[in-house]
Amino acid sequence: MNVFEAIQTRRSIKKFTDRAVSREEIERLLEAAVQAPNHRMTEPWRFYVLGAEARRAFGTVLGGRKAKRVDDPEAARAVIEKVAQSHADLPAMVIVAITQHENPEIREEDYASAMMAVQNVSLAAHASGLGSHIKSGAVMNDPGARAAFGVPDDQRVVAMLELGEPEAQPDRRDRAAATEWTVWRD
Repeated sequence: MNVFEAIQTRRSIKKFTDRAVSREEIERLLEAAVQAPNHRMTEPWRFYVLGAEARRAFGTVLGGRKAKRVDDPEAARAVIEKVAQSHADLPAMVIVAITQHENPEIREEDYASAMMAVQNVSLAAHASGLGSHIKSGAVMNDPGARAAFGVPDDQRVVAMLELGEPEAQPDRRDRAAATEWTVWRD
């Protein structure tokens, strides 16, 4: 599979088979990550590979956030347990964080580099027969989530990657052609 095929056929995978992702497979994907463009060679990325208990701990935090929208206490507990178990059952999860440089310009460059590293992992996983689902958002700053990840306070969590063998490949969703978003200037 060439890079253009990987870009065109990669999908966010939400359901994985039970096949475990080996340490060697994860290490290979992370080697692809650190090949991302990296202005000033700050190498800001830090990777946290979560085992089943750490995934469950994160799922408990995420489930607790979701359960706040549920009025019935028993139903709320069921939401927490369901989300915790679904995360514990994931074949693999990698947290991508960055160091926090004191210079705001470098911090922004480092964030961009880390997200390119995330894309490298996603494409390399797809080319290797694995699937990925990239997640980000407010939960990344939740103190409970950060504790489950094991990320120190001086780092910023930028993404979470769920990895595994895809149970199914979702259909392609149409996107506007790049020409719709392109301006050529002389």
